[in-house]
Amino acid sequence: MTQQKATNVQWHHGEVTRDDRFQLMGQRGTTLWFTGLSGSGKSTVAVALESRLYEFGKLAYRLDGDNVRLGINKNLGFSAADRTENIRRIGEIAKLFADAGIISLSSFISPYRADRDAVRQLHKAAGLDFIEVFVDCPLQEAEKRDPKGLYKKARAGEIKNFTGIDDPYEAPENPEIHLQTDQTTLTEEVDTIINYLKSHQFLAGI
Repeated sequence: MTQQKATNVQWHHGEVTRDDRFQLMGQRGTTLWFTGLSGSGKSTVAVALESRLYEFGKLAYRLDGDNVRLGINKNLGFSAADRTENIRRIGEIAKLFADAGIISLSSFISPYRADRDAVRQLHKAAGLDFIEVFVDCPLQEAEKRDPKGLYKKARAGEIKNFTGIDDPYEAPENPEIHLQTDQTTLTEEVDTIINYLKSHQFLAGI
């Protein structure tokens, strides 16, 4: 748990409420957290889902692992401590997006269960929804895909602390959505998520 260092600060409430924002947006702000091995399909599913939601007139925004490491988290590496801080920062950003009424699509390997649970609790404490999406793909299939050539480099010892090779991946125990991307098509995966969002009243008017 990150400790509060700044003193003499307090939350400043506004006149527009969260419900006001949700009504204006025609949707409930929420965070969909895509977790899985490198090459499992997290970003691919998030991109396709963002497009489908746009077609429905719903606003979503992708927080992608690589994109974030090119900006706000450019000072973090891949040690266990840096991974934890990476996820903590993104959790805070995703919470703000959800509070604004945006559907946040967060795609991160996020290999440690405790880090993901911390983001879930962050949302719960704020009264916001957190949907864990396990993008499940066997290691051998992810290695076969290897879209960035990272597994090859990790196997050769050129990359250290690589999840699935010399760092662990702790799979979700009870994800809200479980996709098995070696067995289903991208369209089926997006349909599964859309159906979940519809059935749980996240998308008004669809």
